[in-house]
Amino acid sequence: MERFNRLINLIGTEKYHLLSQKKVIVFGLGGVGSFAAEVLVRNGIGKIHVVDFDKVEITNVNRQLLALENTIGQYKTDVFAERALAINPKLKLVVHQTKVDATNVSLILGDKFDYVADCIDDLKAKVAIAKYCLDNSISFISSMGFANKMKPEMIKVAKLNQTSVCPMAKTMRRDLKIAGYSLNFPVVFSEEKPNDVLDKNILGSNAYCPSVAGIILAAKIINDLIGEQ
Repeated sequence: MERFNRLINLIGTEKYHLLSQKKVIVFGLGGVGSFAAEVLVRNGIGKIHVVDFDKVEITNVNRQLLALENTIGQYKTDVFAERALAINPKLKLVVHQTKVDATNVSLILGDKFDYVADCIDDLKAKVAIAKYCLDNSISFISSMGFANKMKPEMIKVAKLNQTSVCPMAKTMRRDLKIAGYSLNFPVVFSEEKPNDVLDKNILGSNAYCPSVAGIILAAKIINDLIGEQ
């Protein structure tokens, strides 16, 4: 327990043991998800599944925790696994090196999870995850869009039906509403309007907005699991 003694000093032994028994799954290990997943590991979540099909690319280096010169070309799940187990060797980790979509989301989420973290960019997959969690009463949180943003202080947690400005949140609200689903679940989003970029064919990004979003998302999960409001 010495590895987590600072955390235990903050939340107490009982809540630490509670976190050590929880099982959380993170979809996506990119700019948001890589930071969210590491925060979960460093805060004592005992069982973590991660889902990502992609390899580290050089264009990931400016914003993704797993992207280093010596990890380029490696699968993100492999890089994360090595890093996570170096942080906590007792972590029970499962990796899914696959692309989630409506056809396999039920297989991936077939195990019982205490919380689901959706940190992917694929809108159809995000909707599929939300539908499955809502249908099966699974706690989850979804990250919205953080490209072309410069102000991390404008990132917040709200229910999807309370979001504004974010184009991804707007589209997700529409798709779920058409399908007859509730919009009353938490998301992390930014109230900042997207900035103009030099090349409109490429999303602009920095190191701080996606990472802050991932940290806020993970904090919401941890605080929910231990009953902190």
